Amino acid sequence: MIERIIIIDNVDPVSFYGINNCNMQLIRNLFPKLRMAARGQIIKVIGDPEEAARFEKKIKELEEYCIKYNKLTEEVILDIVRGQAPKELKQDDVIIYGINGKPISGRTPNQQLLVETFLKNDLTFALGPAGTGKTYVAIALAVRALKNREVRKIILSRPAVEAGEKLGFLPGDMKDKIDPYLQPLYDALE
Repeated sequence: MIERIIIIDNVDPVSFYGINNCNMQLIRNLFPKLRMAARGQIIKVIGDPEEAARFEKKIKELEEYCIKYNKLTEEVILDIVRGQAPKELKQDDVIIYGINGKPISGRTPNQQLLVETFLKNDLTFALGPAGTGKTYVAIALAVRALKNREVRKIILSRPAVEAGEKLGFLPGDMKDKIDPYLQPLYDALE
């Protein structure tokens, strides 16, 4: 009997373990010879050394998949544990995978142009009518850069002058004055 500690630090524990730890229950059933406990980003495993080593290898494969697609399904877990390659999701023009595993990509030609321009330049300005996806695509590109560790933080900024009003005349403190302008950015981050 050996005890191993496995750390899954690059992935969100909620998407990895599943709702109500359903993914972890499935993994426990697939490795009946091992006893395991998962707390936060740490998984402790007790059991046969060979089985524990195989378990750690499979957990790392699951972690890589979860980092890439932001989601683990029962089918993917079964495929990876059995040694089969999981079904690859289309990688056409995907910017990033959302919380629910849904791909986020540029849908219109102008959104595709924005993505291409972002990849070629350090600074990109996007102008156009409201509702064309400028903010949504920009936030998706920023989150991808953050997840790929190309940047360390995202700074949200937005011009806050509307119809000639000065921010000093709006009621409340500075946070109350700025929040309505930043709300679309918060929504896109969700």
